[in-house]
Amino acid sequence: MTEVRTAEADPPWEGLQGTDLYAACMQAARAGDRVAMDRLVAELTPLVWHVARANGLDRHTAEDVVQTVWLALFSHLDQLHEPRALAGWLITTARREAQRPYGRKTPPVPLTEEMAERVPSTQPAPEAEAVRTDRDSRMWRAFLTLPQNCQDLLRLTVLAGRAEYHSVAEALRIPRGSIGPTRRRCLTRLRTLFEAEGGSQ
Repeated sequence: MTEVRTAEADPPWEGLQGTDLYAACMQAARAGDRVAMDRLVAELTPLVWHVARANGLDRHTAEDVVQTVWLALFSHLDQLHEPRALAGWLITTARREAQRPYGRKTPPVPLTEEMAERVPSTQPAPEAEAVRTDRDSRMWRAFLTLPQNCQDLLRLTVLAGRAEYHSVAEALRIPRGSIGPTRRRCLTRLRTLFEAEGGSQ
């Protein structure tokens, strides 16, 4: 009887992290390993989601973008020649999909005052929610004013953390030693832009 080795029993990415993990999963996924595909989705969906939301999409449209990006990847696995560049490819593809006009859904029809009065609210107090929404809007406007390299760097370092700076450097194709200083400059610029939008620190 032929012994069958499954990815679950002995996954080739066991113990790997960052770009090494992504590369191993990509190789396995190309061979049809669904466990490897699931691992990639679990590891990198937060990145794709963040890019979609950062482009001003609502939750439902962002979910559509995330699904479209993963479908595009798994439909063209053999065309991504450098698995270590996966994070950068996902950022670029998610940003392109998020900016497609037809991808934005029509806002729902607002409730009439009579209907709204009958619907119990589970949301925060209107005043607090208005302050939070205004602050978040100002922050996103400031963020989207940053150069694209700053946006990508801040997204990746927030999601990956300091321990994964090496992976971030590989994804963005920049020296690892430049990440910290560049990140500080980007954050300083973001703070300046946010204050110019009328925000507070």
